[in-house]
Amino acid sequence: MVPISLDGPIVEYRETGDTFKILPELLKTVIKRHSSRVVYELGAGANPLLSLDYIGQGAIDYRIFDISAEELAKAPKGYQTQVMDVTLPSNGALHDSADFIFSKWTVEHIANPRQFHENVTQMLREGGIALHHFPTLYAPPYLLNKLLPDAISNVLLMMLQKGRERHGAQGKFPAYYRWCRGPLAIQFRRFESVGFRVLKYIGTFGHHPYYDKIPVMRRAHAALATHLASHPCPLLTSFAYVVLQKDPKR
Repeated sequence: MVPISLDGPIVEYRETGDTFKILPELLKTVIKRHSSRVVYELGAGANPLLSLDYIGQGAIDYRIFDISAEELAKAPKGYQTQVMDVTLPSNGALHDSADFIFSKWTVEHIANPRQFHENVTQMLREGGIALHHFPTLYAPPYLLNKLLPDAISNVLLMMLQKGRERHGAQGKFPAYYRWCRGPLAIQFRRFESVGFRVLKYIGTFGHHPYYDKIPVMRRAHAALATHLASHPCPLLTSFAYVVLQKDPKR
């Protein structure tokens, strides 16, 4: 499993593989490189990505936010939690307060992405970093999830997958996939329009667990993902990582 690097070209492509597992290390790399001391995780719910041991050793002010008080109540004791809807117009309470803000599988559930990203920009200090990991259109499972009624898409996903995590439960957490694309030029313009510059944009191909119950389809999909990683088409990514920096001009 090759670690994700913040160096090299701004746009990169790779197979999805086990990239989910190395997200915590990527977060730590950002924190170390930018000397981040105040860190917010958005949409953390019951499963914060950074451990209490890590944030304690680094003397990091780490707060986890979620729209759901019920989900935050499931988080291990010891975390700073706050119920907040980051899609509402900002009241200024957290302006210029964070060095680093990140999310995993959260932005696809945002109905108003412009307001969300504007709020994140305002919460960051000058030069602060935002990182988001999200599924992208037009990967077939997410396209179907977007187009089909929840009752039908949920049944299909349950049939295809061995199990679904919290963010797969679309009946409870509807997915819109707005501003959730691979590294297309329009994505750069969108992030720049709310006060960011893009430091890194990684598109990944493959979502093998969706086909675990259909071996033929799984093998065909794996071969396609390998091909796309070498001959990338940003419209066909399955997931993306984007690392953004608050533009000091804003």
